[in-house]
Amino acid sequence: MQIGSYLLPNPLILAPMAGVTDRPFRHLCRELGAGLVVSEMVTSDTRLWDTRKSAHRLDHSGEPGPVSVQIAGGEPDMLAHAARANVDRGAQIIDINMGCPAKKVTGGLSGSALMRDPDLALRLIEAVAEAVALPVTLKMRLGWDDDCLNAPDLARRAEDAGVRMVVVHGRTRCQFYKGHADWAAIRSVVEAVDVPVLANGDIVDTESARAALKASGARGVMVGRGIQGRPWALAAIMAELSGTTGPTTVDMGALAARHYEAMLSFYGVDLGNRVARKHLGWYMDHARTPAALRGRVLRSRDCAEVMSLLPEALAPHARERTAA
Repeated sequence: MQIGSYLLPNPLILAPMAGVTDRPFRHLCRELGAGLVVSEMVTSDTRLWDTRKSAHRLDHSGEPGPVSVQIAGGEPDMLAHAARANVDRGAQIIDINMGCPAKKVTGGLSGSALMRDPDLALRLIEAVAEAVALPVTLKMRLGWDDDCLNAPDLARRAEDAGVRMVVVHGRTRCQFYKGHADWAAIRSVVEAVDVPVLANGDIVDTESARAALKASGARGVMVGRGIQGRPWALAAIMAELSGTTGPTTVDMGALAARHYEAMLSFYGVDLGNRVARKHLGWYMDHARTPAALRGRVLRSRDCAEVMSLLPEALAPHARERTAA
């Protein structure tokens, strides 16, 4: 699949997720076969970038390309400035967030709140497209609510403004993550534009990916929550959908240990150990680690102890099948 000048190896993309898709996780997912990975959302207000959290989110050093960075905001000049500033930090694709349903985002007239104001949304897209000589992509929802299902129209206007790929989460903003994503509703967006459209929402394995592609007619899928604790999932889905021969198992213990070490290196020992707990917890969810052992891993502040416990903690599924 082509995005601007970039030819992706496959159309399975890791969704941007705040607090999850940091550089260590993106690197791991790309290594395991993701066609593209997208950074955690970054605010367009560069005055807020002078924090430790933002410093980590803006750090793309050594990251293999194409580097896709997601930005969010509701003011055209500010969004354009943020896009240029991210280019200076290594961004090669700029993704605009018009899909996040969180109140702290929509309350600032950004994220999925922009589905209620397509004229402002268009001005934002135009500002970014004019500000950078890079491919611009867009992530959005079906609309604000059931009375405002304007995704096809917004996608059409976005394409005219220069957007090179559109990702649609098959829910409205008011649904948040309730119910089931309506993949069939994404088809109207696919039919409205010529650029690639990807389906997003409730895609967790090969079966759901195949169903989403069939219902939507999309060119590919973006996987978010379904990959937590399963960074090999995109490669597994791709292998099954394409009928290729891929690895059938993954050494979860070794993978988790490597991921843990990467987080300690990226964040530093103290912060890295804390940030890693969610990921280790997800790995242990899949391994069905006994509660007592799980507690020891997640409570420990001693990195050496955590490393020594991981083989046992993940032993129930030390050779976890990657079939998705």
